[in-house]
Amino acid sequence: MAQIEFVRSLPVKYDVDVFVAGGGPSGLAAAVTAARQGARVFLAEGQACFGGMGTSAGLPMFCAPTDGVHVTSAGFGTDVYERLIAAGGTAPETRGKPLGTYNFFFNCEALKRVYDQLAQASGMGFSFHTQFLDVAVEEGIVTHVICSAKSGLFAVRARLFVDATGDGDLCARAGASFEKGDAHGAMQPPTLLSLWCDIDWEKVNRDGYGVWQQEKHLPRAFQDKVFTVEDRHLPGMVPVGPHAGGGNIGHLFGTDGTDEVSLTQALLRGRQLVLEYQRFYREYLSGYEQMQLLGTGALLGVRETRRITGDYILNVADFKRRAVFPDEIGRFSYPVDLHATRPDSKLFAAFQQEMHDLSYKPGENYGIPYRCLTPVGLDNVLVAGRCISCDRYIQGSVRVMPGCFITGQAAGMAAALAADQGGTTRQVKVPELQACLATMGAFLPNRDRPCSP
Repeated sequence: MAQIEFVRSLPVKYDVDVFVAGGGPSGLAAAVTAARQGARVFLAEGQACFGGMGTSAGLPMFCAPTDGVHVTSAGFGTDVYERLIAAGGTAPETRGKPLGTYNFFFNCEALKRVYDQLAQASGMGFSFHTQFLDVAVEEGIVTHVICSAKSGLFAVRARLFVDATGDGDLCARAGASFEKGDAHGAMQPPTLLSLWCDIDWEKVNRDGYGVWQQEKHLPRAFQDKVFTVEDRHLPGMVPVGPHAGGGNIGHLFGTDGTDEVSLTQALLRGRQLVLEYQRFYREYLSGYEQMQLLGTGALLGVRETRRITGDYILNVADFKRRAVFPDEIGRFSYPVDLHATRPDSKLFAAFQQEMHDLSYKPGENYGIPYRCLTPVGLDNVLVAGRCISCDRYIQGSVRVMPGCFITGQAAGMAAALAADQGGTTRQVKVPELQACLATMGAFLPNRDRPCSP
């Protein structure tokens, strides 16, 4: 491949304490938390709104905001849930009920407004349509990041940096090591989410065709050649309004979310695939006969890409033993949800078994240590969201939005403390970090308990 040398002098448009790359649930949690501590913050978000999967991608549900007993994603997460409920932004079947243990449905547009309010009230700086591009790093210290926006290229100088890109882009550009996918590089397939109208939810529920019953009707459609790919896994259509549904339907196998060519092909395939699901729902499921497609996501629903290597790699053994860590910054309980990498019946059966085996009873949860947020070789960078330091199994759990709230608020608090004290991420005193997180309402029941054997 031919190469050119590209050298330019760029304006340093922002000089702040904390820079956050990405305004998804982890990035916004980090930025708002840091700004509330008095840190000067700038966040760069590439899309037209905050929220990532829950807004731009169109996923209208929080998976496991609680463990059935405790709100494990408390703190920033609680603030979001309460504002969303107060704004009437929850789905009809969620209204008037406590937070569920599995899914909490909401309206994506309402969530956009809640996130806007949180960002503006915090005093943080931010801009949309602003892409993080690259970093300047010197002996493990990132000094500047390069961003691209409508005004052109510019630099941001900061003392601390939070990688909340979901893909570990900032850390990877800075030279951090990472893993991606399984032993063969295969990753969970993404989904192009969709929004639908003219659904008769009363009929759907009366006739037993709700979200947990839809999958079992796929075999008939396979026999009739409705689908070009026999994908046995159907997360389903969920209610987001009196007659509206959010479709978490269809997998785009073989996609690499860190490659723009692969993403492009997935989006092209996804916009055709929804037509196959439209036929399936209309012809094979009661209550969906008149359903109409309103639109597909502006962002692909990516489930898995890089996992940045940190000072500790959280792993499936920790999940199984309900691990307690001396430096934990939160606890979580969502099952290990690793979608099959190929449309294979045996792989789908293995997924179902793993989802069953690697699930918790009410009140059970696992710890997330601060060391999962500190990338090896980088002294002033923290990572939050689905790309924290963990194995594939834990990523299959912590990747969902409430898990991102937990790691995001911890990264933001740690960054603010490090900036205030003029130190590195590893010089942050864990008891002080935990105390600050507890003050904002974070779920930290084990602060004074010994760690797991």
